[in-house]
Amino acid sequence: MTTTATEPRAKSPAFVAVLALAGITVSLQQTLVVPLVPQFPRLLGAAPADTAWIVTSTLLTAAVAVPIVGRLADMIGKRRMLLFCLVMLIAGSVVAALSTSLVPLIVGRALQGLSTGLIPLGISLMRDELPAERLGSAVALMSASLGVGGSLGLPLAALIAQTTDWHVLFWAAGGLGVLVLVLVLALVPESSQRAGGRFDLVGAVGLAVALVSLLLAVSKGSSWGWGSTTTVTLFVVAVVVLLAWAFWELRTPQPLVDLRVSARRQVLLTNAASIVFGFAMFAMSLVYPQLLQLPVETGYGLGQSILVAGLVLAPGGLCMMAMSPVSARISAASGPRTTLMIGAVVIAVGYGIGAAFHAEVWQLMISSVTIACGIGLAYGAMPALIMAAVPITQTAAANSLNNLMRALGTSFASAIAGVLLASLVSASGAPTEGAFVLVMLLGAGGAVVALVIMAFVPKRPASDAAAVVPDVGSEPELESERGPEPEPEPLTAPVARPLVSGVVRRGSAPVAGATVTVVSDAGRQLGRGVSGADGHYVVAADGPGRPHLLVVRADGASHAEHLGGTGPVSRDVHLRAPAAVPTPAPVA
Repeated sequence: MTTTATEPRAKSPAFVAVLALAGITVSLQQTLVVPLVPQFPRLLGAAPADTAWIVTSTLLTAAVAVPIVGRLADMIGKRRMLLFCLVMLIAGSVVAALSTSLVPLIVGRALQGLSTGLIPLGISLMRDELPAERLGSAVALMSASLGVGGSLGLPLAALIAQTTDWHVLFWAAGGLGVLVLVLVLALVPESSQRAGGRFDLVGAVGLAVALVSLLLAVSKGSSWGWGSTTTVTLFVVAVVVLLAWAFWELRTPQPLVDLRVSARRQVLLTNAASIVFGFAMFAMSLVYPQLLQLPVETGYGLGQSILVAGLVLAPGGLCMMAMSPVSARISAASGPRTTLMIGAVVIAVGYGIGAAFHAEVWQLMISSVTIACGIGLAYGAMPALIMAAVPITQTAAANSLNNLMRALGTSFASAIAGVLLASLVSASGAPTEGAFVLVMLLGAGGAVVALVIMAFVPKRPASDAAAVVPDVGSEPELESERGPEPEPEPLTAPVARPLVSGVVRRGSAPVAGATVTVVSDAGRQLGRGVSGADGHYVVAADGPGRPHLLVVRADGASHAEHLGGTGPVSRDVHLRAPAAVPTPAPVA
């Protein structure tokens, strides 16, 4: 494994702005075709069941691409894979813009789906390049761009679809993609962090098969029949392949997804909450546009055009962006766990308002804005929780997996809400008012479930404020200036102000004699320790500073991991076996 621990470099505001614009550009693709979905059968001369693949194809390719792109980014470069995502977006937009029949349009939408991994890549680049004091707000803004693009895309797409030819939607998306590509080439540097190693092709294929089977069953189950042979078979294949994939990932030396890191409580629970948050976010997109557009004669519809419906939801996207600095401030003061929990409460309140009051346009606008504020808080905090618990060389892969969990939540929301709205219908064939209220209550219930999940995430210790003091105004001390450091002695007794403790393992065996170092965000060494015979280590602070990086070395293997500026923490380390060095042939 190759890793570097360079100090993040200060970047101009354009660096963050370009990455946020890239995130909004990609997230626009989610709602780009929503206004045209009812019209595609007429426009393309195809059956409604076939035109549904215009949406499903994007969902499937995105689910497969996100974890694979994240792993490749950690291996060969985040900027390089970010450019790949933009090229796929542009290519897909051009293919879709030139299409006059169903198949080319599905191909174009599938290519657009490959760009979905861009947002977690942008977050990972920010972690590598930005100083600590700017990272929180920048990451919150980038994470919120997922919802911002989705909210703004609906009115923009509706306006274009109503005033001009539908192909203009894709030409506009492609043009915006070209602009972002140029800006990234000019203003976004490549990260110096590399994980190296081999790409886990078996793991990638296995995960792709499992995800495609699961998402096909979820998204098409209502039309195929939940008890049909096809749907049941896909669910069974997804479960079996996923179990086999997990068995492989735990035993391969360089896995696509490090399940041991993903099983850490903070990562596992945050990903679980992300699924529920994805459900809560998408439920609003399914219910509110329909309520706004249903005829007034139903007694609960508001009789608005799709353009007005999009404009009602658009302020929510702006509120998500406005909440990103608020999310960063709350996380800095009380920890991202608290921010996520506050976001869950706000979302539940927003859905409660919508369930109780939905007879006027302004009531739905207040409800949607409240929900959007909660989503902005929550989405801004998720990457901070993930990055504080994973090695620095797995940032892109871990953020991509978290992004995938959100996407799974939106897929489940689409399936569940679709079943309810299709089964609870009035004599006219439209969903009943009770069906809409039930879906809103499910959104509120999902937010409450996320709140309960986050209650089990470890709190930031109360002693942090006193124990972790920023090391301000000092320059990093070079190793050549310090001189050689003595070998540390194993720590066998409790010491003042512990920073981190845990066990070093290789596979299931403890590693004795591993050197463990904690580095501050100013580049200074805060403390060192050596693992004992049972692999256990404790590192205590030698002086003031904010813990930033955990570095472990043993028998030619190394491991670097971000600590998030808090302490004390418990952190078990799993070392990979060092690469074998070929023995040179004897010289004649």
